[in-house]
Amino acid sequence: MAALQRTLETMSPATTSPSTQFSRYQKFVVGMLAFLQFAVILDFMLMSPLGAVIMPALDISPQQFGLVVSAYAFSAGVSGLLTAGFADRYDRKKILLFFYSGFIVGTLWCGLAQSFETLLLARIVTGLFGGVIGSVVLAISTDLFPLHMRGRVMGLIQTAFAASQVLGIPIGLYLSNRWNWHVPFLAMAALGLCGGLFVSWRMQPVAAHLALPQEHSPWMHLYHTVTEPRYLIAFAITALLTTGGFMLMPFSSAFSVNNLGISLHDLPTVYLVTGMCTIFFGPMIGKAADKFGKFRVFTLGTALSIIMVLVYTHLGPISLPGLIVVNVVMFVGIFSRMIPFQALVSSVPATTQRGSFNAISASIQQLSGGVASVVAGHIVVLDADGKLQHFDTVGYVVVGTSLVALMLLWRLQRRSANEIAPQRVTAP
Repeated sequence: MAALQRTLETMSPATTSPSTQFSRYQKFVVGMLAFLQFAVILDFMLMSPLGAVIMPALDISPQQFGLVVSAYAFSAGVSGLLTAGFADRYDRKKILLFFYSGFIVGTLWCGLAQSFETLLLARIVTGLFGGVIGSVVLAISTDLFPLHMRGRVMGLIQTAFAASQVLGIPIGLYLSNRWNWHVPFLAMAALGLCGGLFVSWRMQPVAAHLALPQEHSPWMHLYHTVTEPRYLIAFAITALLTTGGFMLMPFSSAFSVNNLGISLHDLPTVYLVTGMCTIFFGPMIGKAADKFGKFRVFTLGTALSIIMVLVYTHLGPISLPGLIVVNVVMFVGIFSRMIPFQALVSSVPATTQRGSFNAISASIQQLSGGVASVVAGHIVVLDADGKLQHFDTVGYVVVGTSLVALMLLWRLQRRSANEIAPQRVTAP
């Protein structure tokens, strides 16, 4: 049934339309979705560069800091599972605004935290709401854009990741260096509130999926989503791809400062230049995925990521330009996996299961990320001189998960093609 729905979807006018240009409203939607992704990603990204400041300020260990990072992930994972059964039963705009409001409250709480315990609780609350936003954004982008345009859509939305580096992280580090680490979270909460009000005012309802037949029980809806074999493969790939970010990113600032000899005041430059380059390459990667094939681009991105992760985790003292070059190339590889994978996986769920599929996917992403962060916190050891030890071991783990993810995506692509092809042949 799910495969038949996907086949009918590919035959719909929205999908078979020869137009490859975004309409005015589609451009507006992409911009809004990118902003929401920017806010959510920045909330997580800030923990990485501010880690070198937060740990001494609150007198916490790397293990405790890893727990703070993973607390967001675990609570987001639980939230995604709890909302998955209901994700396709309401207007996606209303769901988006509800969880975004809670996310803003959690971010404000982070800015007011004065101890390890209060920061931990604040991250839990932020994760409960923020962890669902990304899945709703993906469901909306899949509802509003046909498959042949999704590579570019995902490329543009993922520039939010780079924008968080270009705009958010350098500004956050500046505010932290100028005042204290609380100020970036307070500023982000204020900016996020303004953006949320704008989205509420201008965005149209996204409720076309409600016209399709729905299962009466949300629990059966959840059950059918988590037991679909193709979905399980996609969930496994999501979990594996998450490992890299959650194992490397939380300790990147401490590694750069303590191991590579980069000044804390030079970190904004690293993130700024890396982010600018990623903003430039992100849309290009999306276009390449649509033109040359999403799996082919994903494969090339995996190879580049593996090489650069090994280089990065084995670095010794290095100049600022040298670290910037390594960071830029590594992030190009990472984005060359993220963008085509999201475009590929968007075609996996049936129309009536997009919300639940993306919610569960986001939940698994956060839970696996939380586990990865905790594991990395136990692998990495902080020496008396402040240097991180065994960071290269983390790199080996990331390489292993990258290879397994590549093999599983190849299998998923073949399986989906084999299931849909016979129905296309017999279609009138």
